[in-house]
Formats: sequence, C-alpha cells, structure tokens
Amino acid sequence: MPEGDVVWRTADRLNRALAGRELVTSDLRWPSLATVDLTGRTVTEVLARGKHVLLRTDGGPPLTLHSHLRMEGSWHVHRTGQPWGTARSEDRVRAVLANTEWTAVGHQLGMLDLVATADEGSLVGHLGPDVLGPDWDPAVVLATLRSQPDRAVGDALLDQRVLAGVGTMFMAETLFVRGLSPWTPVSEVADIEAVVITAHRLLDANRHRAVQATTGDLRPGQATYVHARSGRPCRRCGTPVRVAMIGTAPQARTAFYCPSCQPGPTPTDDGRRQRPLGATARRTRSPYRT
Repeated sequence: MPEGDVVWRTADRLNRALAGRELVTSDLRWPSLATVDLTGRTVTEVLARGKHVLLRTDGGPPLTLHSHLRMEGSWHVHRTGQPWGTARSEDRVRAVLANTEWTAVGHQLGMLDLVATADEGSLVGHLGPDVLGPDWDPAVVLATLRSQPDRAVGDALLDQRVLAGVGTMFMAETLFVRGLSPWTPVSEVADIEAVVITAHRLLDANRHRAVQATTGDLRPGQATYVHARSGRPCRRCGTPVRVAMIGTAPQARTAFYCPSCQPGPTPTDDGRRQRPLGATARRTRSPYRT
C-alpha cells in the first residue's frame, strides 16, 4: 500500500493540474457514484490526509471526492486530448476528471466516495495527525503512544489512528535507525519522541522524490536498510535481515528488522532460515517468507 509520501505527491500533482479550474469532464465509474456529474464545478484544492486523497469542489454546495489507493490504486495526469503516457487497462479506470488543460484518471482505486465537504470527518476524522500535513503535532502522537504502554511500537506506528501516513516501509526503516525491535513495548522505548521525530524526518525527506530511499542511495536495491531485504545481509553488521508478522489478524503486517542491530522481542518470528526476497527457490508455506 502506498505510504504517506506517495499519497502526498499524488495529491500535489492533482492539485497543480486541477485546482482553480472548472471540470469539463466527469466520469465516476463507481456503482454508488455512477449517476453523479461534477461537470461545471471548480476544483478548489486537492490534498492528502494520511493515505487518503481529498478533492474538494465548489459551484454549488461544497463537495469532496474522496479516494484511497489501497494496494493497487493510482492517479495519473496527462494533457487533455492526449493519450496516456503508458498503457493501462480501461476496465480498471474508476474516475476521469478533466478541465480544458489537464485530465486526471483514477486507476484501480480502492475507495471512492462523494460527501459534503463539511462531512469529510465521517471518512477521515478517525485519523491521527498527518505526518506530512498542516495538522502535524508530535505532542498529540506522543500522548497517544504513551497511553498504550503495552503495545508493540511497530504496531502502534502502523495505526493510522495514532499518526497518519506511516506504512510498513517507514515503520521498519524508522525502527532500524533507532535500533529498536518492532515488537518492543512502547513503555520500554527509552526515547519514544526520537522515534516519532525520525518517522517524520524520513517521510518528509521523501515527499518530493519519486524514488523512496532512507539510506541516501537511490540506486535499485540500495535504497533501504531492512525493508524488503529479508535473507540479505544487514548493511550495518552483515547479519541476515529477517521478517515476521506484527499486529493482530486480520490487520497484521510484515515487519523487517535486523536481529543484531535491533535487539529485543520477536514473538512471531519462528527463527527458521529465510531466503532472500526475489530468490527463485521454492516458496515455504509462510505468506511473508520467500
């Protein structure tokens, strides 16, 4: 699932293409919105809220088109009247919005809703402070974390109700940088404020670049310390990076970590050898081990 930096860039691109312009095309290919026509409305702004995109319109009662990319979704912008730069399946288009200059196409969107702008809270009001948003408030995040002392710190960082925008990549990379096992209880983290600051710093550093990187090296295969590197040597100590599940099913997610650089509890790691991601050898039965 795209993380907060990707969603921020998506909203920023849509905002630059659509904001301040009247829609001349509106095609919402979503069952509950199939009869909705936004033609003639002006897009006032497009912004990200965690992993959600809010496209606000005026020209009548203010309305917000809300989308969530989920795992496969994306928005693409091209010049109105010109074909897409890359081939994409027409049957998976979920929204087309255009003004006289630019066309935005929502492809494989995971969610699409239309609500009164005043009612956006019904869709995103449950989210914690947005790591890349104007509402970012680390004090609020820290208060929430400290109110859940027994919770695994990695699981807490992934909870969008605690802070919005962090996914498995930035969780894993943040905790590697801080030298913490993802399963360390919040109460045992000596400097939880440093964890929150690091997560914000890593996401903020990535909001303006297409290649996500936490190591400072943008070359393929060199961009992360531990994320998506199970079975490969830790860049710092050479110990094989491991991956295990964190959280409670069905919301459990993968957590990559170095057992040497990030000592601490690893309750869902069975300790068996893990092949490097991308290896062609036969897969084991675990859904997260290759």
